[in-house]
Amino acid sequence: MKDIALHILDIAQNSISAGSNKIFIEISENPEEDKLILTIIDNGRGMDKEKVLKVTDPWFTTRTTRKVGMGIPLLKHNAEQAGGAFFISSAPGEGTRLTAIFGLSHIDRPPFGDIPGVVSLLAGANPSLDFIYRYSEGEREYIFDTREIKEVLEDVPLSEPAVIRYMKEMLEENLKIFSENPIIPRQTK
Repeated sequence: MKDIALHILDIAQNSISAGSNKIFIEISENPEEDKLILTIIDNGRGMDKEKVLKVTDPWFTTRTTRKVGMGIPLLKHNAEQAGGAFFISSAPGEGTRLTAIFGLSHIDRPPFGDIPGVVSLLAGANPSLDFIYRYSEGEREYIFDTREIKEVLEDVPLSEPAVIRYMKEMLEENLKIFSENPIIPRQTK
């Protein structure tokens, strides 16, 4: 995967396939510790200990359409290649928590990619699910929550093209504040 947004899309698709109806996505930049932390938490079926141990093996997959599962192994590889680490915990009936830590300024850290596009696409393609995206940098944070948007829109579904466009623009506008006023300079990758 070329960027963090594509990792988010892949892992969120796994969460959706696992029956999640609420997916929490967090990106946290910690300039003091030179870390970028991606956390994805779902309330899906979860996995037993045996599956959790196998899930980082590219030759293991629960899908029947192909014999390899590259999403989680690639995320783990990218995090470790960028001086970070990877953790996953899960239990049947309790969902899954995945954390990938990257060196924030590491030359091999994947760029962010189109996170507003991915989050709005996930929400628009799955309007009955709840997506919470939290971005923080130091003490600053931004939270996008589809539950709030649904409440305001009442009967208008998130799958409406105008709503998807609005969600993407809202995310872009709110995240632009961070990119225009970073605590530390961003990598130029």
